[in-house]
Amino acid sequence: MTNYPLLINLIIALSYALPILIAVAFLTPVEHKILSYIQGRKGPNIVGPFGFLQPLADGVKLFTKESIRPSTSSPVLFIATPTLTLRLAISI
Repeated sequence: MTNYPLLINLIIALSYALPILIAVAFLTPVEHKILSYIQGRKGPNIVGPFGFLQPLADGVKLFTKESIRPSTSSPVLFIATPTLTLRLAISI
């Protein structure tokens, strides 16, 4: 068809992924507001302007959590199993 199949495939992949990423970015503050109401916690309207800092705070919290690995398990299997499960889920 054209001389740029890699570029076309990248554009197609982005056309699928970009709307999902944008939807997640907009639905995260809504989810936090609903959960804060249910649980009686401070909502995203208190964390930064219009709750836009809440996803950033969640990301920092996620990446600073301590990694938990069972001492009696196989390290290779402990890492490989979720990786293979994610790859299978994405490939379907």
